[in-house]
Amino acid sequence: MTQADIYKGELILVNAEHPYFENLAKPNLVPAASGNADILLEQNTATHLSQVMEKINGWQQIVPVSGWRSLKEQQDIFKQSLKDNGRTFTQQFVALPGKSEHQTGLAIDLGLKKESIDFIRPDFPYIGICQQFREKSVPYGFIERYPREKEHITGIAHEPWHFRYVGTPHAEIMREHHFCLEEYIDFLKRFSQDQPYTFYKDSQEIQIFYLKADTESVSLEVAEDGSLSVSGNNVDGYIITEWRG
Repeated sequence: MTQADIYKGELILVNAEHPYFENLAKPNLVPAASGNADILLEQNTATHLSQVMEKINGWQQIVPVSGWRSLKEQQDIFKQSLKDNGRTFTQQFVALPGKSEHQTGLAIDLGLKKESIDFIRPDFPYIGICQQFREKSVPYGFIERYPREKEHITGIAHEPWHFRYVGTPHAEIMREHHFCLEEYIDFLKRFSQDQPYTFYKDSQEIQIFYLKADTESVSLEVAEDGSLSVSGNNVDGYIITEWRG
C-alpha cells in the first residue's frame, strides 16, 4: 500500500470536507446499463447494479439518470443550478465541484421511467419497484447515500434517488446500524487488526479493521481458504476486509 492508495477504493468518503483526487484514482468506466452509453459507472459498480436490476427486472420501470461526471460536468451542473434554482437549493442538492461522489464512478442517480424526469431530483419513491431496488440492492453493495435525518452529517439534503456502491458486507452493516457513510468510516476506526469487527454472511466469517496510513509496517496474512481486499477511506487510512472460510 502507498500513500496514494488512501484515495482509492470502494469505501472512499467524498464530501465537502474530503475532496476526490481524480488524478490519483481514475475509475475504469463502462456503461451503467446496456444500450445507454451516455451514463457511465465504475466497472465493478456497473456489474453489481446490473445484477440487482436483473433480479428485480428493474430496467423495465427504472432509468439511470446520472452516473459518473467529470469535474467540468460537475462545475457546469453546479453553475447552472445556481442560475436556475438559487444558492440555497444548489447547496442542498448539488455537491461542490471536486467534492462530488459522481466523480468517483461509484454513485448513480435513478428515477422512475417517465416522459419527463427531473435531472437533479428524479422521482424515486419508497413504494413499488423503487423500494424493491432499495431493499434488494443492499446485499449487492449499494446504500442510499443521503438518508433522511442524516443531513447534518452528510451536508446534503435527503436524496431518495442517489445510491452509492460501497461493496459487501459494508452495505449490510451500514443498514443494520443505520449508518450513513460518514458514520461508518468513523465507526470502523474502533477496530484494529488485533481486534477486528466480525460479521457473518451466509455462514462465512468476515473480519474488518482500520489501518492508519502512518503505520510504519503491517503484516496482512490471509487464511488459505480466505481472501482479502483493501480500500482507502479518502481521509487518513485504509479499511481491510477479510473473508474467511
